Amino acid sequence: MVRVYVSSVIDADAEAVWRRVRDFNGLPQWHPGIADSRIENGEAADKIGCVRNFHTRDGGLIRERLLALSDYEYSCSYAILESPMGVENYIATLKLTPVTDGERTFAEWSAEFDCEERREQELSDLVGGQVFQGGFDALKRHFGHRR
Repeated sequence: MVRVYVSSVIDADAEAVWRRVRDFNGLPQWHPGIADSRIENGEAADKIGCVRNFHTRDGGLIRERLLALSDYEYSCSYAILESPMGVENYIATLKLTPVTDGERTFAEWSAEFDCEERREQELSDLVGGQVFQGGFDALKRHFGHRR
């Protein structure tokens, strides 16, 4: 099993960052790697069990199921159902924690998945760098990184 963990500090309060990332169908609005997204079967984007169907900018199709969503803990978890990456049993969690010293947010994005042993480093780098850190970098740009 591969474990990927990325954390960052975003110069905005956690509630503002959560408003930006909460929409399970909203990836194209904040993540630079996502071209489009839709929730299957017309379900609400915050309904546990709903499935988002989206394309990456390089044309890959990914389907993910929402497993958990907490406005109290500013967190969501999801599973990949289908993707071109060659991962199985993929579960990820995005969690925001208020930093009380200034209006900042500690952001964590983690995933666990299985894949072919020879691809572990490649997929770990892809998920941690392009997906997770790429998303955090976009959020920092959106909220005006001060440091």
